[in-house]
Amino acid sequence: MFEFLFKYPLLAYRKGTVVLVSGWPVWLLVLLVAAAAGGIGFAIWRKGARTRERALEAAALWGLQTALIALLLVMVWRPALSVSMLAPRQNVVAVVLDDSRSMDVSEDGRTRRARMLEMLDGGLLQDLERRFQVRLFRIDGTTERIESLSKLPDGAAATRLGPALEHLLDGFSTLPLGAVLLVSDGADNAGGPTLEEMNAIRSHRVPVHTIGIGNTQITHDVELSSLEMPAQALKGSRIEALVSVRQQGFAGRAVKLVLKRGNTVAASREIVLGADGQTQTERILFNAGDAGLAAIEAEVTPVEGEANAANNTVSRVMPVDGTPRRILYVEGEPRWEYKFLRRAVEDDSMIQIASMLRTTQNKIYRQGIANSKELEDGFPSKVDDLFGYQGLILGSVEAGYFTSEQRELIRQFVDRRGGGLLFTGGRFALADGGYEAPPFPELLPVNLPHHTGTFRRDPANAYLTPAGRDSLICRIEDDPQKNVERWKTLPYLANFQDVGTAKPGAVVLAMMKADNLTLPLLVTEHYGRGRTAVFATAGSWRWQMLQPVPDMSHEMFWRQFLRWLVAGTPGRVTATAPAVVNDGSEVELRAEVKDETYLPAADAKVEAHVSGEGVQLPVVEMHPEASEPGVYEATLSVPKAGAYAAEVVASRANGELGRAVVAFRREDGVAENFHQEQNRDLLKKLASETGGRYWEPGDARRLVEEMELSNAGIQMREMRELWDMPALFLLAVALKAVEWLLRRRWGFV
Repeated sequence: MFEFLFKYPLLAYRKGTVVLVSGWPVWLLVLLVAAAAGGIGFAIWRKGARTRERALEAAALWGLQTALIALLLVMVWRPALSVSMLAPRQNVVAVVLDDSRSMDVSEDGRTRRARMLEMLDGGLLQDLERRFQVRLFRIDGTTERIESLSKLPDGAAATRLGPALEHLLDGFSTLPLGAVLLVSDGADNAGGPTLEEMNAIRSHRVPVHTIGIGNTQITHDVELSSLEMPAQALKGSRIEALVSVRQQGFAGRAVKLVLKRGNTVAASREIVLGADGQTQTERILFNAGDAGLAAIEAEVTPVEGEANAANNTVSRVMPVDGTPRRILYVEGEPRWEYKFLRRAVEDDSMIQIASMLRTTQNKIYRQGIANSKELEDGFPSKVDDLFGYQGLILGSVEAGYFTSEQRELIRQFVDRRGGGLLFTGGRFALADGGYEAPPFPELLPVNLPHHTGTFRRDPANAYLTPAGRDSLICRIEDDPQKNVERWKTLPYLANFQDVGTAKPGAVVLAMMKADNLTLPLLVTEHYGRGRTAVFATAGSWRWQMLQPVPDMSHEMFWRQFLRWLVAGTPGRVTATAPAVVNDGSEVELRAEVKDETYLPAADAKVEAHVSGEGVQLPVVEMHPEASEPGVYEATLSVPKAGAYAAEVVASRANGELGRAVVAFRREDGVAENFHQEQNRDLLKKLASETGGRYWEPGDARRLVEEMELSNAGIQMREMRELWDMPALFLLAVALKAVEWLLRRRWGFV
């Protein structure tokens, strides 16, 4: 509509300047307008507009007639738009064609590739060639010149717009590139250009126009869009996978969600598909299995009539660690909770509890120690001794039992070491044990009451919060709703403790009711590199004693709770890599290395040993990151698709510091099966960020005129006449029509 009224695109007015090209002086135009205004005013006055009411009517008619005369005079002076534009046939326009596999998706009986070629052959390419030097390119992870549309190869395995456009623009650094035209469905396997890539593209100051091909929704499809799991797991742990499913055209249909570990079905259940176009997240539990590299595959069974069944499966790989975790349990008095907690995990090969139980004021009873020297002098006072554990439990023992140095060591254990710290209820615990003393208020996930007498030997019934319903710590039954009901049937707790209120960043997993009180029972929080928790009772042992012998509720709770406490505790070396590497991309490997005291080790020798798919790659040396002491990075590539593990080993001259394993998958051609609808938002963003514009295929031929207004390339100045634009004619007609209607109404005819 704008171009119909004003002849030229809005961009031309933004870039250009309105001038008068008749050659006659502007002062003469002003003089003529003034003379016409005076003459019209005198004529109206002579017709009798001398009363106040008639004078207002006459002024309105005078204004309309004067405006019309002024408009006609301006048109005589020939207004024009002076605009800078690309010089004809002196600039190059790069036409970049997406030839990835997603362009072979069939819609309405034709593939996207066929629609793209039809649009280009339908006159767009000829229009461009008349005004510019046109060069054709194909795109996947990079760009490649092609001689003609007939030379466009079969579908590429991947599309990465950011690196490809960077590569293209770098190649035109010495040529007058006026603009880039990208014809694509916007399906970018890397998720779109990164901020760095976008900045690099923008720095060339060349507008990128985009034409979007394909429907913005796939009409009949079920897509398993993501699979999220922990980066690693402990041997035999229950793992929760988050599976995201999106569908179009099958709302309310029941499908089966299957999780496989290797060739074995690890878990399965039926799910009901939600509303069209919405992504739903499903939780499914499975056992991590034995130590090693676990290949995990999630699948939604195909539905009859699906447009694309290749996006119903997602694969990941996860290292399973078989190294036991050690927990130090400090208890200030003999009690049932101590006995039953230890008994609950004694058959768990991954949890080893070394405990020190104070039997009298100056005596401790040690259990689960690795050797006679362990805990010989009581609670550790040295970093090396305490940091050898992954978790710490403080039972019914007063804060004053620890020296100020030991208290600070406990804080460093969580913050710097990344260990897990659990506070349990008891006569000498929490507020009754003086835990308002630093640094415990900082570590606790709750704000303790400012009084004692918080521990009571009265019954309390536990129940789950919404967060606890979804937490693996509290999962006794696999089905979340059944699990909520199961918690309600657990025997009442023998005692409870008022722990105050949860901190803003904490998560309350379970509450308890006692008399007329409702209090937090289980609260967790992350602190520094580690995590802390409060379990506000010493009476969970009744969950074992008052239920049938085969019932494993008590054991399951404590095993899952303690595994959560220690599973995330890092070693001296931690390594990270992307879970999936698409289509031969390089793998960015990152490692964080600590010394014996868990301070950054900036002088270590760090190597990555990569293996997978029957090959052992050469050892890769990792280099320190200058801005982050103790962080090392390396870029590596793997030869073919499949699952890989990288073992990162850090050492110094006096020996090895530690090692860590990280796993990833290389997938070739898989990403093109997902998110096959047109990514219009990405194409619009790419165009707007570079000064271009997004176009629908039906409007594509109009882009040639706007492309001429590019700020890049070789420019020329052009005058575009404005006197004959429809907006001026319509304005003149409107002024005269309004004047005539008013004259009729007021009797000035």
